[in-house]
Amino acid sequence: MGLRPTIPKLCLLRLPRSSTSSSLQRSYATTVESPPQRPVEASVQPGMVFAPPPTRDEAGFAMRTYKPITPGIRWLKRPINDHLWKGRPFYPLTFPKKGQARGGRNSTGRVTVRHRGGGHKRRIRTVDFMRLESGPHVVERIEHDPNRSAHIALVTSKDTGKKSYIIAADGLRAGDVVQSYRSGIPKQLLESMGGRVDPGVLAARTAWRGNCLPLHMIPIGTLIHNVGILAKGAGQMCRSAGTFATVVAKDDETREGQIGKKVTIRLQSGEVRTVSSYACATVGVASNPHHQHRSLGKAGRKRWLGIRPTVRGVAMNAVDHPHGGGRGKSKGNVHPVSPWGQPAKSGYKTRPKNKPNKAVVQERHRNQGKRRRGAKS
Repeated sequence: MGLRPTIPKLCLLRLPRSSTSSSLQRSYATTVESPPQRPVEASVQPGMVFAPPPTRDEAGFAMRTYKPITPGIRWLKRPINDHLWKGRPFYPLTFPKKGQARGGRNSTGRVTVRHRGGGHKRRIRTVDFMRLESGPHVVERIEHDPNRSAHIALVTSKDTGKKSYIIAADGLRAGDVVQSYRSGIPKQLLESMGGRVDPGVLAARTAWRGNCLPLHMIPIGTLIHNVGILAKGAGQMCRSAGTFATVVAKDDETREGQIGKKVTIRLQSGEVRTVSSYACATVGVASNPHHQHRSLGKAGRKRWLGIRPTVRGVAMNAVDHPHGGGRGKSKGNVHPVSPWGQPAKSGYKTRPKNKPNKAVVQERHRNQGKRRRGAKS
């Protein structure tokens, strides 16, 4: 007979209840230790009126994950935004989102946007995209806006005390001071430059994160967001989370010393286009740049956002979609089309050829079957 290996007996150590609750307690979410904050050194003289905002070192790319105590949070990932305001929004600058528009209907009651409906109740935040009021504005807090992917900032004017919401630039925090120079150069700033406009000094004292300027005042190579198109219009481009444009070129000044009419910018899609030199733009990148890396974790969270399921055409009946009907998964030898018969792939052109966009200098690259994902260029 062979010898049996002896298995030692395991002894359980019983600890007091108070010590087990404190030592074995785990948090619901993973915590990320923030690096120690270094004192901010002033890069300008203390007596300077127009001082730049403090520089902040980002902790790096990190997402918040959760311990999978339920199936719905096993794959849940969120950006770490501990600086956001935890309370309710500023009520006078909001109004309720209600009516048939929540279900994707227009004023006549017809569905114009599919897969919309339900969701949690919201209040629309009135965001100032014009930034016409001049003077310094103090950032009171950074808030989450359920109606957009970027964060918004509640600012208060030092001169009038008026509050307003603006699109927050990445890195903007409570206590920072932002200004708008759409109405012109302040008299105090002009006197500090000796009564004449020096483009280099002007850019060094105005082109800071969160400031709104006309495009002719922004240096070439600066990253901007909330970009306008017309001289007296509001910002229309680069307003989503993490989006930006780059100032590429400016028109030469005329003989009379007037500013050029157009400024060329490059969008993230690769499109190069011209806008008015007096159009507004905010310096910096739109906030919440890690929004694209989030994972909702479950289908119900999508319903909370007011987005309904999308049904494939091959899963429908023939009366409901051109791809519907038949036995098995077959679309009947039909090219991919929309429910109304319009081709959906193969580079089908939908823009009129006789009405090109004259402001576009170089169009963005469109995949028309020539390049595939992973293919070498």
